[in-house]
Amino acid sequence: MVMVIGYVVIALLLATVVAAASAVFIEHKKLLSVADGASVAAADGYSLGQVDSDAKKPSAVLKSERVRNVTESFLSQNHAYSRFDQLAIGGDTGSPDNTTAEVVLIAVAHPPVVSFLLPDGVPIEARSTARSRLTR
Repeated sequence: MVMVIGYVVIALLLATVVAAASAVFIEHKKLLSVADGASVAAADGYSLGQVDSDAKKPSAVLKSERVRNVTESFLSQNHAYSRFDQLAIGGDTGSPDNTTAEVVLIAVAHPPVVSFLLPDGVPIEARSTARSRLTR
């Protein structure tokens, strides 16, 4: 009888840990989905650069400030701030090479059942990149 109770307690603890880890994983995937959308929107916020003399095509130029502004606008329009706890735009958000939009989002996930052990939650970060390419 004691062994059965012990195994039941171990099984319940294992189920709790798996549920908590799954909840954090799912919250991260949701945040990653929002980061993907924000990076695509930011990549579409390009301005036309110099025309390449060899290929006679203009280039898409991204500015870090524009990427951050478009990301902020995207998050506001999609009500992301109400869906994620302590959602913030990471410091690496911008365009490191003027051709790629890089978006970093930071939030806090609160796993079920074990929330009393982690009252501040688990910090999660999602990073996504997108690039615009002008073609004809």
